[in-house]
Amino acid sequence: MAEAITQPMAKRSASSFADYAPTYGAAAALVLLILANVVLTPNFADVDNFRNILVQVTPTMLVAIGMTFVIATGGIDLSVGSLMAIASAVAAVSLDYGAYPAMLAALVVVTLIGAFNGWLISTFKIQPIIVTLAILIAGRGVAQVISNGGQLIPFSNPSFEFWGKDSLFGILPVPILVMAVIIGLAIFILRATIFGRHVIAVGGNENAARLSGISVNRTKIMVYALSGLLAGIAGLIYTARLGASDASQVGQTIELDAIAATVVGGTALTGGRATVIGTVIGALIMQIITTSFNMNGIKFSYALVIKAAIILFVVYLQRPKSH
Repeated sequence: MAEAITQPMAKRSASSFADYAPTYGAAAALVLLILANVVLTPNFADVDNFRNILVQVTPTMLVAIGMTFVIATGGIDLSVGSLMAIASAVAAVSLDYGAYPAMLAALVVVTLIGAFNGWLISTFKIQPIIVTLAILIAGRGVAQVISNGGQLIPFSNPSFEFWGKDSLFGILPVPILVMAVIIGLAIFILRATIFGRHVIAVGGNENAARLSGISVNRTKIMVYALSGLLAGIAGLIYTARLGASDASQVGQTIELDAIAATVVGGTALTGGRATVIGTVIGALIMQIITTSFNMNGIKFSYALVIKAAIILFVVYLQRPKSH
């Protein structure tokens, strides 16, 4: 009897370690990356530099958290960069009505587009990569049309710019505060809500989830809507920090960093396993690579190669094991 009890416990322990091993590995890589830069990169350890890293990573972090929920269901969202651009353009051209109505309008638009992605995917059984790639292409065009052919739209609106430039008590930048709140909410939703359990169940086994009474279609629509909402918030923060809307540049290639951050942190590309904390670690790794390259005068193109290599390596580690 003792052996019968011990064996399942041992299996559970081994399974638990296997589930979290990628996140532990990412955390170790982050620590090593920071230590290497403290030694090799001048001024890297300055408090201002760390604060700047956190501000710069905020858009990627928010998009990556949305991506975590999408990938947890076995999907992918390539449209997030274009949704950032749409949110930026909608807010910029609507500022005459006030900062907060403009921001709300932008978030409603991109959330609905995200829900539309989920509806197409779940209703017509189209591959997520196809749907979101189409929205990636069309969405960038829509953003450029909204902004009069992709023209730069500068503005001066303290209420809007507060979300990208101001600090609380002169210490804590507002983007970092927003990021921290959303990270906390995402962890709670994924770990402690029925919706979070449904997300994991759909990604783990869609047919079993459907047979158990879970509305698979509704769950997918909700995760893509959430991804759109977080991309919109990221776009607004980026725009507020820049003090202008540039529909041609906002969100360019951010989907790559978001996907990389998600998978590096331990969320399985096949779905059914997700970790927000791992995504946070992954996003920091992506940002520190970019920052350290910039601070050392190394071309950004090399950083892209490193990030691509990291993605391929992690995908290789997540490949199905042959028995």
